[in-house]
Amino acid sequence: MKIGYLRVSTEEQNENRQIDALLPICDEIHIEKLSATAKSRPIFETVLKKLKREDSLVVWSLDRAFRSVKDALHHVDLLKERGISFQIISLGVDTATADGRLAFTVVAAVAEHESNRLSERTKQGLAAARKRGKKLGAKRKLSDRQIRRAIKRLEAGEKIKHVAYDYKVHPWTLTRNINRFLETRSALKNEV
Repeated sequence: MKIGYLRVSTEEQNENRQIDALLPICDEIHIEKLSATAKSRPIFETVLKKLKREDSLVVWSLDRAFRSVKDALHHVDLLKERGISFQIISLGVDTATADGRLAFTVVAAVAEHESNRLSERTKQGLAAARKRGKKLGAKRKLSDRQIRRAIKRLEAGEKIKHVAYDYKVHPWTLTRNINRFLETRSALKNEV
């Protein structure tokens, strides 16, 4: 059996293009309407369980079925172990054939390479920004002055949850900010 799976991220997205591509070649089609990053994809999981040896999972494109190239490679390996082939309509790839397996391997390798290059470029960009003095990351919740005042209040016996509430932060955020402040101050003293 050829079992088609397609996904759209929202109710408003139109799945007709995918349906039109899958309908002529699939014995059945399953449609999921949620984000690929959703922790659980119940229809996708049902389709995977339903597949039997010599069946084929058919999708329009990799990103309609998988979260990432790594996710795709992982699932395709699991399918292969179960004797199930995989087809990507938009690329004309069918892992039931030797040429299809080669094409999928090349496509996945190129996609993984591009993902790695993107990661390298991002790291290089962040390093260049740091070199120029750019502060990266989330904006600090508390100033050094607020942290010093919070430390004094805690030393005077106030409970951390009350101090944190006054500064509109979670107690863990206050603790983390105080620890970071004290570590920085200690490191500066050691340098002198």
